Amino acid sequence: MAAGAMNRWTASLADARPVSFWLDDPGRPPVLPALTGTEQCDLLVIGGGYSGLWTALLAKEREPDRDVVLIEGREVGWAASGRNGGFCAASLTHGLDNGLSRWPHEIGTLEKLGARNLDEIEAAVARYGIDCEFERTGEIDVATEPYQAEELRTWHQDVRRQGLGDGIEFLDEEAVRAQVDSPLLRAGVWDRDGVAMLHPAKLVWGLKAACLSLGVRIHERTPALSLVRRGAGMGVRTPYGRILARQVALGTNVFPSLVKRVRPYVVPVYDYALMTEPLTPEQRASIGWQGRQGLGDTANQFHYFRLTADDRILWGGYDAIYPYGGRVRAEYDERPETYARLARHFFGYFPQLEGVRFSHAWGGAIDTCSRFSAFFGTAHEGRVAYAAGYTGLGVGATRFGADVMLDLLAGERTERTELEMVRKKPLPFPPEPFAWTGIALTKWSLAHADRNEGHRNLWLRTLDRLGLGFDS
Repeated sequence: MAAGAMNRWTASLADARPVSFWLDDPGRPPVLPALTGTEQCDLLVIGGGYSGLWTALLAKEREPDRDVVLIEGREVGWAASGRNGGFCAASLTHGLDNGLSRWPHEIGTLEKLGARNLDEIEAAVARYGIDCEFERTGEIDVATEPYQAEELRTWHQDVRRQGLGDGIEFLDEEAVRAQVDSPLLRAGVWDRDGVAMLHPAKLVWGLKAACLSLGVRIHERTPALSLVRRGAGMGVRTPYGRILARQVALGTNVFPSLVKRVRPYVVPVYDYALMTEPLTPEQRASIGWQGRQGLGDTANQFHYFRLTADDRILWGGYDAIYPYGGRVRAEYDERPETYARLARHFFGYFPQLEGVRFSHAWGGAIDTCSRFSAFFGTAHEGRVAYAAGYTGLGVGATRFGADVMLDLLAGERTERTELEMVRKKPLPFPPEPFAWTGIALTKWSLAHADRNEGHRNLWLRTLDRLGLGFDS
């Protein structure tokens, strides 16, 4: 690697602000006061990301007279909900492949429920006037190697034979480069209707406003310190007060659950992203991309990328960093070596954008479980419900998870609660040092597979047989 080339790539990062582009917005709403004293409510929602906000909103839509309080340890949307790529997918199962491998007998229902959930998100955005730059452009999974192109073609044929994948179109090299002009692209599959692009922080802030409009009481800078039984309900202690609630919904995801038995099921994996400065009209024309779809490549160590409303490119993924012990710490939010690697890969994809600079570089923790899609449950004799483990695909699926939590708290048997996906848990992660060793070996094996035309070694094949399915 030439030193001059490396200097060009790193020079593109010289002015990058180490904060999420989405959250770096002068229009962000003011922080609401912390809880002080004692409050009572019918439903307490803990966590002010998508999971918690959807739960509070749907609870009020179901029962307008229900007294709902939401508390957030810092600011609404400051964690994963304000740092992700803004891909809002219909899939509830982290993609069709993962769903087919785990729940083949109910995949049709899961796909139907996922499509309905995305439609309902779009309807809520319109109903509450949420200006979150929602664009239902779809997503193209792209191949950058000949073997990946053949795998995509075969996969597309297989799912169509099974009567799945409506609205998914195979694109050969000419067709995919007609959509996005990168010299690396060999093929793609375009899910035309199953993914929307949006501004993640503006969705959070819009949901916050919608909750307030329906009478939800929101307290920011109010971490929940403990969760205990109090008579017929639950008691939650906070730094300056306490809350007595008939029921509690936990939307804390990557952070240690207040239900301790849930903790072994979730580990944090740190993901990183760059945002370019706005492209000039000439730069924009050089890459095509008139359809404004989201894109993701099909390698095990993959990139995801998309356009913003003002024609920047978000470029993220590839490195997935698990910190020993599974700790969530602010110092992990920055990783200059990953930013340099991402910049180098970006200009490999888009050499015609030589000279473009990055305005923002940031990272954050994803709540990952061993089956890559959310799991659900209750505690304290049904007074507490939880959902976690979205593994990076929570922008859309958290709304479905909110409905599941409310169904569980109501004790209702619904189409959602009857799903095997909802009734059963993933395998927990082992304690340290076994978790770190296993994850490190898996990452090495996935990188090795990418270098060897996708061939999975004995370790990955063993995980496949155990149903762990580390394929993304």
